[in-house]
Amino acid sequence: MLVRLLYASRAVDSADTTIEGILSKSREYNPTSGITGILCYGGSIFLQAIEGSRKAVSELYGHIQSDPRHQDVQLLLYEEITERRFGGWTMGQVNLARINTSILLKYMERPELDPYGVPGKVSMALLEELMATAAIIGRA
Repeated sequence: MLVRLLYASRAVDSADTTIEGILSKSREYNPTSGITGILCYGGSIFLQAIEGSRKAVSELYGHIQSDPRHQDVQLLLYEEITERRFGGWTMGQVNLARINTSILLKYMERPELDPYGVPGKVSMALLEELMATAAIIGRA
């Protein structure tokens, strides 16, 4: 059974090397675990969707919750799915500094990433639009 989990967290350290470390580890670990997904980062906030088996996704989310690089981890959406939406990415990346702020304004109150202030389905719709508008970089 496939599931999709969407969560938000705040970066403890927002240095580029920290973000790259998270992406690198994800891209190393995820293929062997059958995990796919996308990581959106901006303003010290992570918004991440992960897909895979219920067991693999649950284990990864448990690891994220205890990861010292993340704080204020909040589950936004958890659903059973019939197919993957982010199957082409072991972990795609969105750098919000490089996108048009009008996309953020469509889903958020201000032109900044704030998944804590909107329903999980709204944050998921934002990720869908970012994917549709080719705002995803690092398609690994």
